[in-house]
Amino acid sequence: MDYTLIATSTFGLESVVASELRELGYDDLKIENGKVTFEGDERDIVTCNMWLRTADRVLINIAEFKAESFEELFQGTLAVEWGDILPIDAFMHVEGKSVKSKLFSVPDCQSIVKKAVIEAMKRKYKTDWFNENGARYRIEVGILKDIVTLTLDTSGTGLHKRGYRENAGGAPIKETLAAALVLLSKWEPSRLLADPMCGSGTIAIEAALIGKNIAPGLNRNFISEQWEIIPKNIWEESRKFARNAVNDKEFRILASDMDGRVIRTAMDNAKKAGVEDYITFQKMPMQQFSSKKRYGFIITNPPYGERLGELKEVEKLYKDMGEVFENLRDWSYFVITAHPDFQKHFGKDADKNRKLYNGRIKCYYYQYFGAKPEKKYYE
Repeated sequence: MDYTLIATSTFGLESVVASELRELGYDDLKIENGKVTFEGDERDIVTCNMWLRTADRVLINIAEFKAESFEELFQGTLAVEWGDILPIDAFMHVEGKSVKSKLFSVPDCQSIVKKAVIEAMKRKYKTDWFNENGARYRIEVGILKDIVTLTLDTSGTGLHKRGYRENAGGAPIKETLAAALVLLSKWEPSRLLADPMCGSGTIAIEAALIGKNIAPGLNRNFISEQWEIIPKNIWEESRKFARNAVNDKEFRILASDMDGRVIRTAMDNAKKAGVEDYITFQKMPMQQFSSKKRYGFIITNPPYGERLGELKEVEKLYKDMGEVFENLRDWSYFVITAHPDFQKHFGKDADKNRKLYNGRIKCYYYQYFGAKPEKKYYE
């Protein structure tokens, strides 16, 4: 069966998600704020959950309609043939959000949608009672300027939950954002990569997963694995393909931090992700970082200085970063931070910057491009 699918994303990453989808073979994409819409079937649902590195979730777009009253919301939801999607024992969990709409009471909207779904299922199953003791189906009613969008979540837990980061540092970056930073940098495994303020190791681990072509969803489960509409063999085939797709490339990523505790956490996370052989961890302050290698990459997420009393310390760190990075011959470096005056303290304007969000924090991704390797560098 063909569906309209939605890959949701953090604001600023829509084009990265779209690029990933194109790499997976999808076209005719519709890119909007926080989402990319495309067409696909059950196998595509599995593929996108397994392989998308920068998307938050994969949703099925069930219906869209205008509703300015609870009756219109009820009737619009009732018009959907829910019985063709949900089994008789489905455990239905309805979530909601409303922005700039006449129907602003989210709990009421959730309740009305649940009632309408049950009434629609009565048409299919000819019964007035549903036990709801089967597989879980997460329905979301989203209302924006009186336009209702009903979706079904195929991911469950957000796609940033790869399964390797049970432990995290004090201010962890999401796995999806970390992967986006690596993809936006255009790093290739033939080039040395370093994160001299690695924290719990997320950027280094995501880079290693990319370098080895390890599917981000290989070692986790998804809510739609229990659904009758997606045959079990599709999941089995997808995981088998993903295991076989892992390459034999050899590369080295350097990850260091001044905090020995978080280095131990990062090492543990890398082991859980299966990439500990490709990352060298070291307890070391950023100011001591150096390398005689040429054409390397730095991708890092330094402190932002948001806490009271930290600002001067962080600005001094940025100044030190500028001096340290300047001594790395032909290197490219990429820094994400929310500090508005990063470039001033770093001592150099970026070749390019991009607005991104780390959680709810507006940041900029400052990109400094070093020289490209000469041909003999690869020989």
